[in-house]
Amino acid sequence: MGRYPRVADPHSAVKPPAPPPATGLRRGLYLTAGLGCVGLAYLGAILPGLPTTPWVLLASWCFTRSSPRLRAWLRRSPVFGAFLRDWDEHRGIRPRVKAVAAVLIVTVVTASVASGRLPVWARWVVTGAAGCGLCVVLFVVPTVRPARAGEPKPTGPPRE
Repeated sequence: MGRYPRVADPHSAVKPPAPPPATGLRRGLYLTAGLGCVGLAYLGAILPGLPTTPWVLLASWCFTRSSPRLRAWLRRSPVFGAFLRDWDEHRGIRPRVKAVAAVLIVTVVTASVASGRLPVWARWVVTGAAGCGLCVVLFVVPTVRPARAGEPKPTGPPRE
């Protein structure tokens, strides 16, 4: 049995407590990894082809285990904060974020394949990987629906 109690229903509003921050060398490693992930996330926001989302989620995970203060800073970030809060609270992303991600995937892959500098086999690999990524973004990752006026805010993940 683990250190933390299990939640019977993963979609319930009750969340397991956050793990206590690590100490010593482990804390330093988590902190260093989290800061590195934030750097890669910012690069991913600027450079096409480098993903942003996994680095933000990994940075949040590392900061949860090393520095609650830095995790709070990341959640308040004007660049990543709203996305991270949606993921933490609803385990999904908003339709606008999905649309931007889909457009960027298609644009970057089309430019890469159409540039003519890749061998034919690499074009197929890039197109296949992009297709898989696009399917994950559009069909696997849950969509957070905005609350309508007068409706209470959802407390758990979206029900589709």
